Amino acid sequence: MRNNGNFIEVDFFQKNKAGNVVCGDCFMSQKLKGEGRVISVLSDGLGSGIKACVLSTMTATMAMNFTAMNESILRTSTSIMNTLPKDMVRKISYSTFCICDIDCFGNVKIIEYETPSYYLYRNGRFVSISKEKIPVEREDLENTFLWISEFTLEKEDRIIFFSDGVSQSGMGTAKMPFGWEDGAKEYIANLVNQYNDISAKELAHKIVNQAEKNDGYSLKDDTSCCVIYMRKPRNLLVCTGPPYDEKNDKYLANRVREFQGKKILCGGTTATIISRELGTKMEVDMNIVDKELPPISKMDGVDLVTEGILTLGKVERILTEGDIDHRREAGPAEMMVRMLLNSDKITLLVGTRINTAHQDPNLPVELEIRRNVVKKIKFLLETKYLKDVEIMYI
Repeated sequence: MRNNGNFIEVDFFQKNKAGNVVCGDCFMSQKLKGEGRVISVLSDGLGSGIKACVLSTMTATMAMNFTAMNESILRTSTSIMNTLPKDMVRKISYSTFCICDIDCFGNVKIIEYETPSYYLYRNGRFVSISKEKIPVEREDLENTFLWISEFTLEKEDRIIFFSDGVSQSGMGTAKMPFGWEDGAKEYIANLVNQYNDISAKELAHKIVNQAEKNDGYSLKDDTSCCVIYMRKPRNLLVCTGPPYDEKNDKYLANRVREFQGKKILCGGTTATIISRELGTKMEVDMNIVDKELPPISKMDGVDLVTEGILTLGKVERILTEGDIDHRREAGPAEMMVRMLLNSDKITLLVGTRINTAHQDPNLPVELEIRRNVVKKIKFLLETKYLKDVEIMYI
């Protein structure tokens, strides 16, 4: 999400309690493009395993939907508590949650219920934000409260919130008899001071991995962390397909040359046009091999040059499947996906000249027209990965 020329990066990482197949924490994040809002919810269900997973998923889903509809927080919390099934042993329906709602102006509203307090890291230190305390009336549990805080994000601000798997990690050990909540602040501050531009994704990973280390590499509880980071956006230009009118070849080349950010050329014809118009040599690189795709090429001033429709098709499949961090392959499609996911504002410049090879009925169905594949990639990047994506046809 863009805000006053800045970008709000949201990322998340979690690990299951040792021995569990599923995680009892649930995280959801949604960008309401029409309103320019970003809503993120982290919920921790009672206990662990399948039961906790069901509770946290129900809580996160309801919290997300009610917040998106601008319902009052009291109605939201009451609806959640009245809907959750009761635990047969403890006779309570219980799931913690933290809701972070950021509007198009960078105004932040955070609602916390029975969850570890979030951190706001600004200008090299943690900032305390005043919170409104609202009692929650429930029949099965006494003395529970909602905590509501509001503030405006500034450039380089980081919001960090997590489940108690982080704050209670290491509890009972000689070094951390009461858990890691205070030590986590020092750890985060040291990381950010050492790596000023550390991404939200990397910071969330490091916090969860350190919590696991605190527990002797055997997590005692489901452990989750979300990081929200406002920073300068990373721009990416992806050019695929030749312009409909050859007279626009020079325009395409100028767009590539003048673009401020990283650049990908996807398609042999596209790369040939840029090479010719800019007078730049293009060389095939056989060091990176993918049995499904032709090799990449190298060109001065361009970060990645790949084949066209086959590569785009594989990129779309990888984005659909997710979990790029655990893929062993390092071919052209994987390289392109990593560049897409490491960028914030992505411009897809799509040529509309028809390539007759893609209309051959003897070719597999997977060879869809370039424009349809690009639309799928745009949809995935916006909805699943919260990127700002623009398609321009030429």
